Formats: sequence, C-alpha cells, structure tokens
Amino acid sequence: MENAPDATLNAIEVQSLTRRFGALVAVDHLNFSCASGATFGLLGPNGAGKSTLIKMLTTLLPPSEGTAKIAGYDLVQHPELVRGKIGYVSQMLSADGDLTGYENLLISAKLYGMPRAERARRIAQALEFMDLAHVSGKRVRQYSGGMIRRLEIAQSMLHRPAVLFMDEPSVGLDPSAKRSVWERIRELRREFGTTILMTTHDMEEADHLCEMVAVMHRGVLAALDTPAGLKAQVGAEATLDDVFIHFTGATISEGGELRDVARTRSTTQRLG
Repeated sequence: MENAPDATLNAIEVQSLTRRFGALVAVDHLNFSCASGATFGLLGPNGAGKSTLIKMLTTLLPPSEGTAKIAGYDLVQHPELVRGKIGYVSQMLSADGDLTGYENLLISAKLYGMPRAERARRIAQALEFMDLAHVSGKRVRQYSGGMIRRLEIAQSMLHRPAVLFMDEPSVGLDPSAKRSVWERIRELRREFGTTILMTTHDMEEADHLCEMVAVMHRGVLAALDTPAGLKAQVGAEATLDDVFIHFTGATISEGGELRDVARTRSTTQRLG
C-alpha cells in the first residue's frame, strides 16, 4: 500500500491518459492537473470523450495507456484507494423515487461502509447542508428536479471525499434550481475544501464556478486556461460560447419532477 499522499499536491494529475475502443481513440494521451480545492470544468461537444475520461478517473473504466493520480493515489496501481477518496455524481438518475430522501442517504451510508454510530449524524448534516431536512421523510418522486440533484450531491458527499466528479450537474434544471445547485457546489468547497471536476454544456455554469476550464475535442484537449484567459484568446468581447465554437467548430444545444429529470438525463446520456 502507498504511503498517505501529500496534501499539498495537486488533487488530480492526469498523465498521458488514453482510452481506445478497437480502432477508435476516445481519449488521446491527455495531460492536465487540478489544484486541491479548485473547481475544474471540462467542456466539449457530444462524443468529445468527456464521459469516457470521467469513467476512467472514477475507476469505472480502465485506461488503455497512461495513468492519473487522484488525491495522491495512482489510478492504475491503487484503484481501491482512489475509490475511497472520490465521490461521483452521474448524469443518470441515481436517487430511488420510491424511497424517502433519508432512506436514499441511509443506503449510501451503508454502501460507503460508514459506521452505524455515525450514519444518523452524517445524514442529518447532509440533509441540512443541502437544504433538504424539511423533506427528508418524503418520497423522492415528490421532489423537484433541483431537490433531486441536491440529494444526489448529498449522497456523493456523505463520506467526505477529497475529490468530487460531477457529470453535467445542472442538466435539465430550471434557472432557479440550477442556481441553487451552484450555491451548494460553492459551499462544498468553502466548507470541506472539496476539489471538483465537472463536465458541463452550460457555459454560464463553467464561467461562474470554474477556476480552470479545459475544452475537449475529438479526444484531445483543444484548450486549457482560466475562463478569462480562454476568452482573451478568442477576442476582447468573447464569451465562453465563442470559445467553445472557436476551439471545436461546434455549437451547444441543450425543472420538472422525477419523471422529467429521468427522461432529460437519459436523453443527455444517450447523446454523449
């Protein structure tokens, strides 16, 4: 087993990470890093390789070449140690609509192997932090889209991961719910120092939340800089939408209850 990682290191260091599916190179020798406590945004059109990259970094898919260090642990050599240091909020609906918010969190606590004596306290803290304590006894099918997303973030944070991966955190949400989720993401960093790597198609989201943004296109990084730096590369009045189009040649096209959230996320996942 490796020694405990140095807390001063980058939380994520990606080194020549590659994934092939037969002749298709979905992720092609990526190299980048993310500072501890930062929020890193990953942009790219459908099929750019973002989801494949996230699956590798969360140990769901082995790389064909290269490796990464997550919270100081090598992804290839010690995937079990990496899994203990990360949380993952998928595009796909993970909350069970037939269970209450509390019951969903209790299942997560058990899956994380959380000691029985700590479960109730951690769950209560998570519900309070995500502003869900008042609906903890209601079935999730009665929640709004924003409440469901906040519950899923609470599930991913119960074990206090050092790094949180979020795949399209505000997909399908109305503007009010989206901003509520954004505020909780900011609070995760302020309260726990959590490092966040997120994929998004929402340029406003990337601009508001991310210190660094990478534009991914055809499996490679087409650009990497701060949001302001990327915009400056394109033009004085450029937006991140302009940056996206400039580096990929593509355009981006993109509330509700449980049924609507499931349908929206399922469609998003199917498309890329």
